Amino acid sequence: MRNVYLDNNATTPIHPEVQEAIKEALPIYGNASSHHSFGQEARERVEDARVKLARLINADPSEIIFTSCGSESNNLVLKGVTCEYVPCKPKDAPGGRHIVTSQIEHPSVKNTANCLEQRGFKITWLPVDPRGLVDPEDLKKAITRQTVLVTVMLGNNEIGTIEPIQELCAIAREHGVFFHTDAVQALGKVQVDVKELEVDFLSLSGHKLYAPKGIGALYMKKGRMICPLFHGGHQEGGLRVGTENTLGIIALGKAAEVARRDMGQEAPRIWALREKLRQGIEKLIPDVRFNGHPEKVLPGTLNVSFLYVEGESILLRLSGKGIAVSTGSACSSGSLEPSHVLLALGLIHEEAHGSIRFSLGRENTEQDVDYVLEVLPGVIADLRKMSPLSRARAG
Repeated sequence: MRNVYLDNNATTPIHPEVQEAIKEALPIYGNASSHHSFGQEARERVEDARVKLARLINADPSEIIFTSCGSESNNLVLKGVTCEYVPCKPKDAPGGRHIVTSQIEHPSVKNTANCLEQRGFKITWLPVDPRGLVDPEDLKKAITRQTVLVTVMLGNNEIGTIEPIQELCAIAREHGVFFHTDAVQALGKVQVDVKELEVDFLSLSGHKLYAPKGIGALYMKKGRMICPLFHGGHQEGGLRVGTENTLGIIALGKAAEVARRDMGQEAPRIWALREKLRQGIEKLIPDVRFNGHPEKVLPGTLNVSFLYVEGESILLRLSGKGIAVSTGSACSSGSLEPSHVLLALGLIHEEAHGSIRFSLGRENTEQDVDYVLEVLPGVIADLRKMSPLSRARAG
């Protein structure tokens, strides 16, 4: 039996070059805040990684704040911006207790916005079209004098749709409103240039970029200010206190360096594998729906609804054949509710429950896709034979 990992949007295997960088850095145990030689060795490696990450997104190294993950970075922005700017504002001044976001955000944005809503903030949830795109005209209508932040993700983690961030950001800038984007899924897969996008804040995560779990970062444009989530020492400009995760930071720096070098070749290769998988499913399996935008989409993400069967059953059958996929985002897979992303596209509950996310990465090959196309049609056919929905349709 062949083992095929197609859940790279949930997490990625550590790149061999990143593994080597970690091994080489294991003897570096000094505290990067210490002024002796052991500490300064660690500090040099932390700052080298900061430069490498900044180069990947065309930022200044001083604009990079290391965190533990993308979810922390998202929380740092939403809670930090509202804490920093809202209490100082008169009620009738531009910028207040209003945040604009989309209906398809990652749970770390969605649930944080819900938390702020319970604390008295007004949240406007922008709808998306059936392919998952936010309409810039909706943002224009949503912004008011009380809007303090707009947050819309760059590439969706479930369906892969790439949002028109540059256009959305320009609208926010016209109104003097801060703009944040969650770029966790997009980084390393598509070009991310913070100067071109002109965002104020951008979140990213190491374990979606072939680095280890437990390391992430936030880009914060020069001149912006936020409150930290917790207080302590001076690390990361006082915005992310606590002794730096030196090994994780070094690993993330190396992953950023590799992504900057290889993305031009890897993205088209992975896109070709995705298209081969999509075309194969379309040819071999009836009654399927492809979710997300057909072109404005992350190169390795393919979300498919297989009508009349449940995604969880498909996942388990495929797992038994050595194929790893997802029924949605890993951060919400413990929920019995259908994906909020797919419901926002207009899918009914049964269609949303029957969805599978295939997410390809650097280790996948044509042979992997061939194996999936060999196994998948039989799995779907067997499940449909047992499905009451399928029998009802046939009857």
